[in-house]
Amino acid sequence: MALVDVWFVLIAVLWTGYLCLEGFDFGVGMLLPVVARDEADRRVALGTIGPVWDGNEVWLLVAGGATFAAFPEWYASLFSGFYLAFLLLLVALILRGIALEYRSKEPRWAPVLDRVLTGSSLAAALLLGVALANIVHGVPLDADHEFTGTLLTLLHPYALLGGVTTVLVFALHGAAFLALKTDGPVRERAATVAVAAGLGAIPAGAAFLVWTLVDGAPVWIVAPVLVAALGLAGGTLAAVRGRSGRSFTATTVAIVAVAVTLFGSLYPDVLPSTTDPAFSLTVVNAASTPYTLTIMTWVAAVVTPVVLAYQAWTFWVFRRRLTREDVVDAAH
Repeated sequence: MALVDVWFVLIAVLWTGYLCLEGFDFGVGMLLPVVARDEADRRVALGTIGPVWDGNEVWLLVAGGATFAAFPEWYASLFSGFYLAFLLLLVALILRGIALEYRSKEPRWAPVLDRVLTGSSLAAALLLGVALANIVHGVPLDADHEFTGTLLTLLHPYALLGGVTTVLVFALHGAAFLALKTDGPVRERAATVAVAAGLGAIPAGAAFLVWTLVDGAPVWIVAPVLVAALGLAGGTLAAVRGRSGRSFTATTVAIVAVAVTLFGSLYPDVLPSTTDPAFSLTVVNAASTPYTLTIMTWVAAVVTPVVLAYQAWTFWVFRRRLTREDVVDAAH
């Protein structure tokens, strides 16, 4: 396997990790008004992601940095063409961070910041799905690999369906995570919400994945599509039976399978051109020099295990369920 292929796979892995980890963060934020009825409930729900949400965002930063270093042409065309969409995504992520960090600093602003958290989580999930769908489907690129469309060009039916699917899948993933990490009223409401979100995510995800297949995906993509479908169905069924651990595991498998479907459909392109296939960016014409990729590979081989070990340790330390009694004792 050539280094350009290795780095395409590594970037796909980084995006997969981000979708799995940040997915439940977005889900918790979106579902906060539904699963929490008072301040104690809200503290329980937010306490599940409080120690890890900022670490989960690192996956996005590393994915962006790896794209810039390994595939500079991809990075240039993507971030210039999706400039306004990514700006909106960045604003949503900033507002979410502000809401999470400052709601406890000034109690009078907590109700407003809770609404900001819910809205920004929903917006970020929607924009992320729209962006990924456009990357897979392709955008208008000219012979110089420059984006020739507008923001409205990105809002076609396939992309919007991708955004809606992402929102529903993240809602299911977040509800399963809450049911796994809490006890008491929050867990009961999260389990109920997981079933409702699953009933929405299954048809939306099926439509989106089938559309991806019809859009020109290779035959082998049928396998991860079936795994994704089974994951969504299994996650919903496990939620119905009150098996929160199995539900969260199944939704995680579904998200991984969706990521494999998207990046598998994309390869060997990194940004297809809908203007002319000859104008598409591929892993070859968008890549850095072999020397740069070699240096990056050695750095990644040393740093990646350390980062993974640290994040695994963080989740282990904060592994137990949270209850209302925990947040009351902490407040006192």
